[in-house]
Amino acid sequence: MAIALLAGGAQAASLAWPLVLPTFPFHLLGLRYGQPVWWLQWLALGLLAWLLVGGRRQEAGNWRPAALLGWLFGTAWLTGTFGWTFVAMHTYGGLPFMLAALAVLALAGLLAMFYAAACGLFVVLAPVNRAWAAIVFAALWLLAELARGTWLTGFGWGATGYAHVDGPLAGFAPWLGVFGLCAITAWLAMTLAQAGLARSWRPRAASLIAVLVVLALPLGYRLLVPDLSTSTGRLGLTLLQGNIPQDEKFEVGSGVPLALQWYAEQLQNSRTSLVIAPETAIPVLPQQLPPAYWDALQQRFATGPQAALIGTPLGNYQQGYTNSVVGLKPGLALPWQYDKQHLVPFGEFIPPFFKWFTAMMNIPLGDFNRGAFMQAPFDWQGQRLAPNICYEDLFGEELAPQFSNPAHTPTIFVNVSNLAWFGRSMAMDQHLQIARMRTLEFARPFVLATNTGLSAIVDHQGRVVSTIARDTRAVLVGEVEGRAGVTPYAGWVARFGLWPFWLLALGIVWLALRRHRLRKL
Repeated sequence: MAIALLAGGAQAASLAWPLVLPTFPFHLLGLRYGQPVWWLQWLALGLLAWLLVGGRRQEAGNWRPAALLGWLFGTAWLTGTFGWTFVAMHTYGGLPFMLAALAVLALAGLLAMFYAAACGLFVVLAPVNRAWAAIVFAALWLLAELARGTWLTGFGWGATGYAHVDGPLAGFAPWLGVFGLCAITAWLAMTLAQAGLARSWRPRAASLIAVLVVLALPLGYRLLVPDLSTSTGRLGLTLLQGNIPQDEKFEVGSGVPLALQWYAEQLQNSRTSLVIAPETAIPVLPQQLPPAYWDALQQRFATGPQAALIGTPLGNYQQGYTNSVVGLKPGLALPWQYDKQHLVPFGEFIPPFFKWFTAMMNIPLGDFNRGAFMQAPFDWQGQRLAPNICYEDLFGEELAPQFSNPAHTPTIFVNVSNLAWFGRSMAMDQHLQIARMRTLEFARPFVLATNTGLSAIVDHQGRVVSTIARDTRAVLVGEVEGRAGVTPYAGWVARFGLWPFWLLALGIVWLALRRHRLRKL
């Protein structure tokens, strides 16, 4: 159990390395603060696989110890991954310390049940053939990741595949996406664990050869087809990071006037083709702004060669509110608008039977309307910019449908967010790795404009071109290169969603169940 807990903690650290100890040369091991560590993820999940097949547990077919190990691993992993939600609930939401801590543990423990089920069922099926066992484990792990990432609005933050935006498996992303990487990493973990436990050299050699072949596939394809997209030109842009403290952001006597003054000055003074302000950069409704404030912004971008994307809430009491991005450019009678469609439970909508919970927290505008699923991009200077807000970039399967319509196919993704809710945590670094995964999946650059960090420009190959330091009020001026073309992943997910993964994994599990029954006869 101790190994399962430590391995789960290591898996959390593999998504974005959390430690800075100047006296220890972590960099020699590739351990850099905020960066993913792909080999550590292999090691962590490999330890869990070793626990599942390394004793009599599998031979006995006793699912309970295996399920417990999977649950402990998942709980430690998920608590370490999104433990920063405690800050939002306690520090800024006003939830009592113990209740906020229990809420984090309860969420992690509940989601860890998916992995407990996967491990328990794997031991019950107990495939005798090692190669088949690794495939079955990968299928069960994929089902657990899919369920966590899609059911009940989905919260796939910290999925195992996100540790591999760098490293030898990154080349699979344009074909299989993050969920495909989750399956491959599970297969690798089980294959290597079995190789280590094999009693003769032949199964070890066969396992290692299979691993090397899988690792060589994306490398070989990269040599044959170096790029899956073509350039649509470069766009100069300015990213604004206001660094407004979260405990002041919505206060009319402090954060609101500070935000209005600073963002207005930067929007007026920007000189690039596009300027982007983060989520709720303007923290009040347009009708609550000082006289002529909104008119001045519209007038600023009504003529000339510049445009702006600005995060702000919209709506009224009668019609409801939206978390939105407003686009301003010459020639528009009305501002362009994108409304967030994948809302955050408890933060932006209240799930049934949980009004008592949100009533205990002090989060303004906690119940929003959903935007339409498919919204037109913001066209500017030959580029189609597709905004998303907050953690919407976590759901690649919801971005993919834009590639089914040539008129909606984006050349650049833009994410605006406000991670100040989570303090000085790894949420910023994890969010950057999520955006990097989307760039690999779709061969599109990602631009992130955030309140406190990490604002960044990421190119279509997942490389961070430039960034602003966290917790800094600053302006980033740079260029982004738009891209055209459709990756294999974007093509099939736009048509079929994630159903091919579901059907393939369920088919493998069904075959394993059938073989298990035949073996018992």
